[in-house]
Amino acid sequence: MKKTWLLSSIVSLSLLGGVLMPMGSYAAAADDVNPTYSDEFDAYEEDTITDDNWYEDFAEEEPELTADQQEFENYLNQVFALESYEEKAFDALESIGSSVNSSNRKSMYLKLTNTVIPNYTKYVSKLKQIKPTNPELKKIHATYVKGSYNQLEGYLLYKKAVSKTKVNYTLLKQGNAKVTTGDELLDYTQLQLYAYARKMGYDI
Repeated sequence: MKKTWLLSSIVSLSLLGGVLMPMGSYAAAADDVNPTYSDEFDAYEEDTITDDNWYEDFAEEEPELTADQQEFENYLNQVFALESYEEKAFDALESIGSSVNSSNRKSMYLKLTNTVIPNYTKYVSKLKQIKPTNPELKKIHATYVKGSYNQLEGYLLYKKAVSKTKVNYTLLKQGNAKVTTGDELLDYTQLQLYAYARKMGYDI
């Protein structure tokens, strides 16, 4: 399983608490805020420190996002809004432990039934409702949905495996296979998102 894997991607893309800044804009901003000594002196003489609107000039000079960049930011924001469902599901899974036996079977069943599956089902369902229009991003998202759905199928198999007094290890193994497939697809999705971000001009 990949706990909040996308959240770490979003943090790396510097989306939290702000807006992605395309490469090149940093240099432009540096040019704006590092004038020569004479420029600083002239600016001080002309405007003085009573000018409280200086920050508006910098805000106005921020480069506008392209349509694809804006869609990408909107996309990440939509996905990040679903993170709480994923986190609740994974926190419950981690509390179960890595081994399953007759003593913890019932506890695992209850956590899967009451927390893991309901939250991850909402996560996958809402994920499917996100509809990117950019063809490349749309393809990446399809892989993301497929990976998440594989994980959900794995959790459903886990539930079935521990639903009776005796643990069904065959179903448990099948569930592990589904989750592993989901992990691989999500790893690939993460790599694709990084590549797409770089293509969009983001410095990551």
